[in-house]
Amino acid sequence: MDALRTAAQPALNEITKRYGTRVVLDRVSLTVKPGERIGVIGDNGSGKSTLLKLMAGVERPDNGELVVVAPGGVGYLPQSLALPPQATVADAVDLALADLRELEARMRVAERSLGAAGMDTCTAAEAGTGLDVSAELDVYTGLVAEFEARGGYEADTRVEVALHGLGLPGLDRSRPLGTLSGGERSRLALAATLASDPELLLLDEPTNDLDDQAAAWLEQRLRAHRGTVVAITHDRTFLERVTTAILEVADGRVRRYGDGYAGFLTAKAAERAAQARAHEEWKTELDRHATLVAANAGRLATIPRKTAKAGMGTGAWRARSRTHGAAGRIRQSQQRLRWLTDHPAPPPPEPLRFTAALATAGAAAGTEVAALDGVLVAGRLRLDSLTVRAGERLLVTGPNGAGKTTLMRVLAGELRPDAGEVRRAGRVGFFRQDELDTDDVRRAGVLRQEDRTVLGAYAHGRPGSLDEHADALLALGLFRPSDLGLRLEELSYGQRRRIELARLVSEPVDLLLLDEPTNHLSPMLVEQLEEALSSFRGALVVVTHDRRLRAAFTGSRLELDGGTAT
Repeated sequence: MDALRTAAQPALNEITKRYGTRVVLDRVSLTVKPGERIGVIGDNGSGKSTLLKLMAGVERPDNGELVVVAPGGVGYLPQSLALPPQATVADAVDLALADLRELEARMRVAERSLGAAGMDTCTAAEAGTGLDVSAELDVYTGLVAEFEARGGYEADTRVEVALHGLGLPGLDRSRPLGTLSGGERSRLALAATLASDPELLLLDEPTNDLDDQAAAWLEQRLRAHRGTVVAITHDRTFLERVTTAILEVADGRVRRYGDGYAGFLTAKAAERAAQARAHEEWKTELDRHATLVAANAGRLATIPRKTAKAGMGTGAWRARSRTHGAAGRIRQSQQRLRWLTDHPAPPPPEPLRFTAALATAGAAAGTEVAALDGVLVAGRLRLDSLTVRAGERLLVTGPNGAGKTTLMRVLAGELRPDAGEVRRAGRVGFFRQDELDTDDVRRAGVLRQEDRTVLGAYAHGRPGSLDEHADALLALGLFRPSDLGLRLEELSYGQRRRIELARLVSEPVDLLLLDEPTNHLSPMLVEQLEEALSSFRGALVVVTHDRRLRAAFTGSRLELDGGTAT
């Protein structure tokens, strides 16, 4: 089995995949080496899940060559379980163990065939004729060896172990899937996929719906996996603890970075520094040629052209040679200036930066920014008192359904409590879990038709020209020039959140509320967001499941349990 385990090697050569007119992956070539643990990252809609589906054989490429070598089997975990609500837990387990179940069925058929052949041999011997059962025996022996090598006899035990590790101990196999929560269904599918113990594991967002304890168990299980792992994830802690290399999917291409997540961050910092140097060199050369052309524009016009066999005296020839050489250099500078202008080296995107409003920036520490007294939202939140002061940093924690988002909406003024008093001073910025939301969205449910583009939504309700807003938005590096005219309906959830993030960082606020800010953002953008928060001087309240962000958080903490502060 160990020999089989060393052979897993998905290889893509010039793969292209389209959906309609949209090219998702464009001539992608890559090889995953046996035993690697690969993290696949990128923005929502970039093609990460498509890449995994191609490796799993769920999708076929439009062009190119795809070879997946995995003698020990392939286990594929999609983001959602493809079974109806009336299906049972046992059905989900059987789906994930399909390869082993099919192998076991073939083994039983061979076993019956061997038994029948043995009886026929006895009958033939009594009749004085010969019958060789060695072929049937070889088939059966081979199937048993493969089943044992895949750990087929222990598969159901491994299911129970994985369910326990992922927080679902003793789950009834007869229970209908419709009675499970979405998170429970995801953990069941993950447990069954791991229990199949395939050589090649393909996992799409495996840490979704896992608490810290379950995520840590999964990380340990994958580090010990005797085979190859390819996992799509936004979880930076998972990337840091599990992966040996990173694949970044963007603009239809896939780039590989070695040395795990730390190596990825180092390489990205080097790329940014190289881009900054290239931009500075471009500016310097542009300025040099522009100065040369401007200073000699008049001189170029006065330099006489050569005349045929005229002025053959030595002095005249030397004068003409000197002026002709100057003219050549000036014309070369003009040509170079035109080329540089047509081929700019753009600067790296400006760092994200949250700006405190003037009132907060100059406020003394301890100035009240927001306060709640005796707040009650029936069935969702009960809070005796909470005061957020200028410069304070507060992390709100608690299980799902504890009232964290409700608290944030009350602080933002979007939800009026059933009882209690809410006080706010200054401007509030709110980054929500849910869809892009502006004043018009809240009031009418839709943006004006002319605002339903990336640029229109960013500029909505703000003074200034669209060109000014376009320059400001592009400087953040969240969108490319070709993205600005895209309709909101064409964008992924992550892209729409980028618009809201861009609006948030481009206006000063006194109180910044971030409700699961890392959701649907690429790990690289989350790194930038975290850096921006470190320099924010206003009041900050954060709700997050991101383990890395929570671990690095400095400030006070408020734990909600069933809607009540503890």
